[in-house]
Amino acid sequence: MADQSDECQASILEEFETITDEEIAEIREALEGGSLADAASKILESLESLENTRLDIAVTGESGSGKSSFINAILSMQDEDEGAAPTGVVETTTEPTPYPHPTYPNVTLWDLPGIGTPAFQSSTYLEQVGFARYDFFIVLASERFRANHAQLAREIQQMGKRFYFVRSKVDADLAASKMRRRASYSEHRILEQIRNNCCKLLQDEGVASPTVFLLSSWELGKYDFQALEETLEKELPSHKRHAFLMALPNLSLAILQRKKEARQKQIWKLATISCGIAAVPIPGLSVVCDVTILVKTLSNYRRDFGLDDESLCKLAERVGKPVEDIKEAIQSPLAKELSKDLVVKMLTKAGGAALMFAEYLVSLVPVVGSMTAGAVSFGTTYYMLHSFLNELARDAHNVFIKAFETGV
Repeated sequence: MADQSDECQASILEEFETITDEEIAEIREALEGGSLADAASKILESLESLENTRLDIAVTGESGSGKSSFINAILSMQDEDEGAAPTGVVETTTEPTPYPHPTYPNVTLWDLPGIGTPAFQSSTYLEQVGFARYDFFIVLASERFRANHAQLAREIQQMGKRFYFVRSKVDADLAASKMRRRASYSEHRILEQIRNNCCKLLQDEGVASPTVFLLSSWELGKYDFQALEETLEKELPSHKRHAFLMALPNLSLAILQRKKEARQKQIWKLATISCGIAAVPIPGLSVVCDVTILVKTLSNYRRDFGLDDESLCKLAERVGKPVEDIKEAIQSPLAKELSKDLVVKMLTKAGGAALMFAEYLVSLVPVVGSMTAGAVSFGTTYYMLHSFLNELARDAHNVFIKAFETGV
């Protein structure tokens, strides 16, 4: 009998990564540091703070450098979409203009007026555009970096904030070079020439060891976008990093994986909140709250992975495929429909496995076991969220492959 139980437990745990030693230590610290209610309350405040963290990104550069197109690409918007930044061949921005993310409104990209225009000289530019409100600056150039860019970068640095040089429209440079030099064309060589030239121009203007990221707003996932994204994730404070990562368009399998890992780290916190609610002696309260936690969190997962109908339609339009074809890659019923009734049904179906996982967690974290009803609620919520996250992440992976016809 014991052998069957061990085999069943092993089968359950194969479905997802088990709780890590680091998480076990965090759970113990949270639960042993005070009352269960206090721990759950503090964790809830921490999660709400994380989800609501403001991130303000300034996008600047000379007129015509592609600021608006870059903003729209990051926001996963077409130029014609309502709320998109207006684009044009002449400078269209006369004052700092905010563009909130359509899905994550706590993240805002600011289209700043072009530097070097008569109304916005680099010596007074930062004061005019309200320097203090931005977390970091993206400094764009579509052809070459000039003295204006270098002076602006030095002033940003002196004021203690980060900036990132982006050379935009490299796709146009590559296309032109390919037409002129068909026989000797080398994408890698041309990109290196552009990068080296940009760095030399900035060094000549007094910028020490500049890093330049080469991008195309029309093909945002190519060239140096991943390097820029990884650099920003590494250099931003943790709360800001989370906001930036979740707001990123799903341009690669690597981004999808990092989103999954970020959400995995929160599961034990949500389970602890469930545990705290279960400890309150009100009949039925725990079940209602567990379902509420699961529905809300699952909605976040669908949004993060772009599995909601609106995101799937945008993806289909972007890749020029029928949305029905892309939806064929989705297997989880949670990605197709999300309701309290469905979650309750899946809770009931997975009840035995969830209870066994609760026993497994109690063996790892004995302090949870002392919570009786709370221990069951903790284990059930933890198990369900892990299972649901893995399901939706797998669907997002399959959708990406289906959309972009990649076997990677």
